[in-house]
Order: sequence, then C-alpha cells, then structure tokens
Amino acid sequence: MVTDESTITELLAAWREGDPDAMHQLMPLVYSQLRAIAHREFGGRRDGTLQSTAIVHEAYLKLARHSRLGVEDRHHFFALAAKVMRQLVVDHARKRVAGKRGGKRPVVALDDVDLPAAARAADVVALDHALDQLAELDQSLSRLVELRFFAGLSVEETADVLGCSPRTVKRDWRKARALIHAALTAEAP
Repeated sequence: MVTDESTITELLAAWREGDPDAMHQLMPLVYSQLRAIAHREFGGRRDGTLQSTAIVHEAYLKLARHSRLGVEDRHHFFALAAKVMRQLVVDHARKRVAGKRGGKRPVVALDDVDLPAAARAADVVALDHALDQLAELDQSLSRLVELRFFAGLSVEETADVLGCSPRTVKRDWRKARALIHAALTAEAP
C-alpha cells in the first residue's frame, strides 16, 4: 500500500491533538513498514524469543496509550517507534537473563550485518547499558544506534529520519560503534 506522506503527517497531527481514531487509522498505513523493519531484524527466530509480529503489536499498544507524545511528522514517528522497539526488546532480554545474575557481560561487536538477528538476550542487555552510557556522552549518537540497531533502518532511511546525509550517518555510525565497543570492553573482565 503506497501512502502519501502528508496523509501520515495529518493523522499524526490529529493523534497529537487527541483524536482517538487517528492512531487506529495511522497504524494500517505504517504497519507494513514497521512489520518489515521488525521482520528484517527479528524475524526467523523460532526459539521462543520475541518475534517480529509481537514487537510491532506491542509497540502499537504502547504508542496507542499515549496520544499526546508530540509526534511532529513521519520521521519523528519512526524514531519514536524505534525507541519503543528498543524498550520492548531490552525488557524481553532482561526477563530472559533475570535468572543469570552475577554473570559476565559479553562483548557485543557492532557490525553492519545481521546484528539483531544474531544477538542473544544478554548481548541486548549489555548493549542497552552501553547505549545508556553513550546517551550520556552524545544523545544524537545514541539515537542513531537506536535507529540502526533496534529499528533496523538502513543508512539511507536513518539519514532521512535524522535529516542529514548518508555520509554523515556512516561517519557517526563508525564513531558510535567505536564508543560502544570501548564501553563494552571496559566492562568485560
């Protein structure tokens, strides 16, 4: 389904103004994009972990409960959706490793290929902690990692959401990966 960006922006404005039906009208328009992102990143797992459909549905429920989030446009919405997906994946991972307290945090390598699909629950928790540290240092780099890692956006899609060039995204992605790697290796024994 091809959707005019202005329609999405109008529905987001209505949602921001408190129209309860706006989110219900919006989700079918963006569902396929959110589902594609979640499937690309988390699909194919059949080992009892959180599946892509569940991530999208849980994200919808979480977003639908908060009508006054001040979402400005499509880009802002997808950035917010990325943050919600991150929270859901990390919460799920924390529950999975809850019984494994006292263990060492694993080192997570951030490569451009299939990161989320290969990440285990403990890796996600360790990454979340490192991402919180990165946010204290540079909020924009933390947001970039959320978009690339948790929302699974491509370099071009991330540039579109952040309003910068793909070249800037690539440069900042290298910097963010280096800082997260340093944070993760500093925590490892």
